[in-house]
Amino acid sequence: MGKKLEGNGLWESSRMMLPEHKQRILEEQREILRREPPVLDDQKREEMERTLTLSLREHVRVTLVLFDSYEDVRLSGFVTSIHAHSREIKLQWADEWRWIGLDCIIEVYPG
Repeated sequence: MGKKLEGNGLWESSRMMLPEHKQRILEEQREILRREPPVLDDQKREEMERTLTLSLREHVRVTLVLFDSYEDVRLSGFVTSIHAHSREIKLQWADEWRWIGLDCIIEVYPG
């Protein structure tokens, strides 16, 4: 029995990790890495809204940077609708589209 405690002093079988434990460790690490959304000033918001309106009126492709707790998401397409009352835009690319809340957008630029 003493041979099992040689080396690092742990039982050989204790080196195994159950999948449930591994998943929980990954979830805890993701929680630590979670970010807070940036605070955008009024001037930045107005600039982004002008670019979105330009895309809608002139059919200019825009790239949006959407905030996510872990990693920002980039989408590129054309604004086909703006709903001021629900603060959403409809972004379309190829044969797909998606409604996006204005509060999720942290950057907009042409292209």
